Amino acid sequence: MSRDPRKNAEGYMDPTAFEALRSVQRQFRGKQSKAAGEHFEKMISRACAYYYDRNIANIEKTPEPMKVLKPMPRQPGRFIACFVKAGQPDFKGTIQGGRAIVFEAKHTDGNRIERRRLTTEQVSCLEKHNQLGALTFVVVSFGLRHFYRIPWPIWRDMKKLYGRQYLKQEEITKYKIPAPGGVIKLLDGVLDGGD
Repeated sequence: MSRDPRKNAEGYMDPTAFEALRSVQRQFRGKQSKAAGEHFEKMISRACAYYYDRNIANIEKTPEPMKVLKPMPRQPGRFIACFVKAGQPDFKGTIQGGRAIVFEAKHTDGNRIERRRLTTEQVSCLEKHNQLGALTFVVVSFGLRHFYRIPWPIWRDMKKLYGRQYLKQEEITKYKIPAPGGVIKLLDGVLDGGD
């Protein structure tokens, strides 16, 4: 029986040096992107704390729905769990005056953000809250330096408005929000009638 030349001595596929390097680079970019996304969410949580401390809003991170599978042996309070359904939008709450607020946060290191970055569940949830009168939007980070609050109807209808399923950073300058001292001013212009 002849041996497959693409497999190593242990019988596994042996990638070329180019493929192996590309795989490592892809893994590195994935970890880098995940870390940036987590940092972005922490920045938003700091902004939520800023608004909470000033009695302007009470906005909280939406917990991911999960099911406990079993407790961890000899580790009280710890368990093995799995996610049970697609996640909701990242943040929900109430702003001064009683209006609900619901938004998703997305980060990119590129110069555009794609509509497909939201799940079907997130789209459905944002649309329902929007129909009920909540303040709904997508907060976008470009490189953790530039931040934009894209109103839900703009995000939802970007194909009709821009002719494609993504937004370029230079096209959305009117939705830019400041971030002095690393605190993203999510509600800048909202309470004074700006949105």
